Amino acid sequence: MENQANSKNIILNYGLYLGLIGIFIHLVFYATGNLISLGWLTGILGFVAMITLIVLGIKKFKTDNGGFLSFGQALKVGVGIAAFSAVISVVYTLIFTNFIEPGFQDQVMEIQKQAWMDAGMNDEQIEASEEMAKKFGGPAITIPITIVMSAFFGFIISAIGGAIMKKTEEDQY
Repeated sequence: MENQANSKNIILNYGLYLGLIGIFIHLVFYATGNLISLGWLTGILGFVAMITLIVLGIKKFKTDNGGFLSFGQALKVGVGIAAFSAVISVVYTLIFTNFIEPGFQDQVMEIQKQAWMDAGMNDEQIEASEEMAKKFGGPAITIPITIVMSAFFGFIISAIGGAIMKKTEEDQY
């Protein structure tokens, strides 16, 4: 039971840190006017932060657990951190797109339409692509996808980290 309480605290703390780091990265790029043009960089920085905090969270759990860590415990902690930070990210994104910068999605769509024109698409193709993007870009689709994708990447990172850091009592003998 002590391990469950410990893993819950680690998941919540490191998930919160990861969520706040993601918000900070987003706000820095937004404040400098580079959010759209350097959006790929925000993704890379966020992914590096995810790797770092999941590994640190798993390592903290192992340390608090007397140096022992099962593969399953590593997965639980890592996926938990990723999923909790994704929930924080979703809440922030809703606040950002509805209150801070309500026209942000329209700005992104205009840039995307220009890219489609530059690629040689005709008006009908662009209009159809825009409708599809709007249909799949709403919160009902993006929120679950964000959480599932974050949990998926958290699983991959945790599986690798857990395989490397795994140490059970059976390994002692």
